[in-house]
Amino acid sequence: MSHKNSIIVSVLIALSSPALIPAQNSAKLNEELPAGAMKQKATTACLECHEARIIVQQRLSKPVWTKEVDKMVKWGAVVDANDRDALIDYLSGNFSPDQPEYSALRTAREKTTVRSTRQKSK
Repeated sequence: MSHKNSIIVSVLIALSSPALIPAQNSAKLNEELPAGAMKQKATTACLECHEARIIVQQRLSKPVWTKEVDKMVKWGAVVDANDRDALIDYLSGNFSPDQPEYSALRTAREKTTVRSTRQKSK
């Protein structure tokens, strides 16, 4: 193998290091939508395209959730007309501006990666 090729292979191996790859679907594995009558409908309608993290970090008013749900339905989210209002109530009840601020979950892998990055920079 030529020197140039060995450098390319070394770079590719380094870039594929597990320390540089986020935990696979960590948000899907660690964060869930809260319990409620519409949890399954929200899971079916929203998590088809989004990770739960995208939803649980929102703090939107009921009118804004209404606009979001209607927009997502126009873009292809499957929400039965009979479930629309209940889904909006579920989302606005669990993810409203008066709920506590979202705090992202951290995995042990992320802590290790941050720690090892700091140690390397010293």
